[in-house]
Amino acid sequence: MKKLPRYLILTLMAMTLAVAGCSSKGKTKPGDEVGGPGSGLAAGGAGTEEGGDGTGRPGEGAVGAIPTERVVYFDYDKSDVRNDARAVLEAHAAYLQSHPVSIRLEGHADERGSREYNLALGERRAESVKRALVIMGVTESLMNTLSYGEEHPIDPGHNETSWQINRRVEIIYP
Repeated sequence: MKKLPRYLILTLMAMTLAVAGCSSKGKTKPGDEVGGPGSGLAAGGAGTEEGGDGTGRPGEGAVGAIPTERVVYFDYDKSDVRNDARAVLEAHAAYLQSHPVSIRLEGHADERGSREYNLALGERRAESVKRALVIMGVTESLMNTLSYGEEHPIDPGHNETSWQINRRVEIIYP
């Protein structure tokens, strides 16, 4: 019973993203942020690798180069993809549709909870990102998931700021 509402939410989110993507020119307002704490990325501007279209505009040329923002952040004890991850996932979906390469989705958790619980939570987070990308049109067989749980923190601190950036899924290209 729980999976049906989550599936419906993801379906509605995908439909909303499709409609918003059709009407949007990729412009952002100052202060719009995507990603996690301190990411500094503008919404709709997942960015591109160096050598993209050369304009320096975020999000432009994202289909031609692997997006530079490769992290999706999560709320405490949650595995649902947050709305602020939309631009990051859209950029990766667009790239993967035009350049079908295999990627790995690495799930992570903060240090709170048991090792086993955090490994399972990291796996749920990676699977959640995978489902979102499938809804956006990415071929499921291109994506593998892996969980590190709490074993590979970005910030080894023991406070909320550290925990926020450790709750993540990293999108890894070959």
